[in-house]
Amino acid sequence: MKFAHPMFSKRSIFTLAFGTLAFASCVSSEPGNTGSDDPQTDDTDVPTTNVCSGGHWTCKSHVQVDEHNRIRPFATPSGLGPADLTSAYKLNSAITSTATIAIVDAFNYPNAESDLAKYRSQFGLSACTKANGCLQILNQSGAASPLPGKAPAGDDWTVEAALDLDMASAACPTCKLILFEAQDDEGDGLFIAQNAAAAAGAVSISNSWGGPSDGTDLTLDSQYFTHTQAVNVFVASGDSGNTGKKPDYPSTSAKVIGVGGTHLVKASNARGWTETVWNGAGSSCSKVIPKPGFQSVVPASACANRAASDVSSVADPNTGVAVYNAGSGGFIVVGGTSAASPFVAGVYARYGISGASHDASYAYSHTTQFFDITSGKNGTCGAPLCKSGAGWDGPTGIGSPNGAAL
Repeated sequence: MKFAHPMFSKRSIFTLAFGTLAFASCVSSEPGNTGSDDPQTDDTDVPTTNVCSGGHWTCKSHVQVDEHNRIRPFATPSGLGPADLTSAYKLNSAITSTATIAIVDAFNYPNAESDLAKYRSQFGLSACTKANGCLQILNQSGAASPLPGKAPAGDDWTVEAALDLDMASAACPTCKLILFEAQDDEGDGLFIAQNAAAAAGAVSISNSWGGPSDGTDLTLDSQYFTHTQAVNVFVASGDSGNTGKKPDYPSTSAKVIGVGGTHLVKASNARGWTETVWNGAGSSCSKVIPKPGFQSVVPASACANRAASDVSSVADPNTGVAVYNAGSGGFIVVGGTSAASPFVAGVYARYGISGASHDASYAYSHTTQFFDITSGKNGTCGAPLCKSGAGWDGPTGIGSPNGAAL
């Protein structure tokens, strides 16, 4: 049976086959895939699809699919694992933390604890369970019950939540995790969870979701992103390249750290890795939020107001990360700025980077602690909002974290 997808009715369908919900690939025609002049475009491109599609607020993850457009499980882990990410971002094994990272997603994820256990066991990370106090699963108000219902068909936030928990674990294996499950992806539950996460003592809050600004951004900033606690709030910048006249909120909030995305591959250079712009990485310019002082490096000709992104890490699903999700068949490969947001949130938590400033200013005042991404683009608007170069650019911000310098 086939149903028209609400966002990609001409090119995306979803089918139920072998018990796995699957989607048609839309890689070649999605915004942000800019063609052969992009340095990352080569014959390694694989079919992928967006995971969430049903609500006003959508998650920013893309999963690899097979030739039949089904989510592709792997018998053994494929994609980048914690050791790869530790190597690529030079994370110092001597630096550990038991700080709390909050993950904000929608709907219930029944297998969250067991799936996380499988991922961490596979890669030699210590157990993180409810019993040992490392993991909590709460509703949008910060209570253990009642938890929300499952996501509707075609809007599978369990893959998103698995990605978030796994990437936070990879970045900070000794941190504590709280998964906040919003009631749905239509109302204000995802926003309500921000205040609950800050109240629960999280030092980093990761939001791998967003949507087109409706002009109420300043009100939402005041209600849900203005915290008295010292907390860094991270938001995925989006997976549709530069969105032009449709800024993606809340990545353009003045109170958050917008996280863009990169294409990451091993290389025979001093770093051991090459990192360029992922051409799907979101960048946008707010219509209503004034430019904060720390963004003085962003030319007015590129964006007169608040611009995203601020920082970045690997997000290209072609160079995606290994994730465990039993509902999808086991180990899968996922990308999107949904991977970057929880990973950078975990790095900040691990290194004890304070959120007392309640904004993205740290990266702008510590540029040498980030790998500057200087190659690639995510659209046609030119540098620096769409094309990378030395210093700040829209797709990758100041750059990706360099654990050797943090």
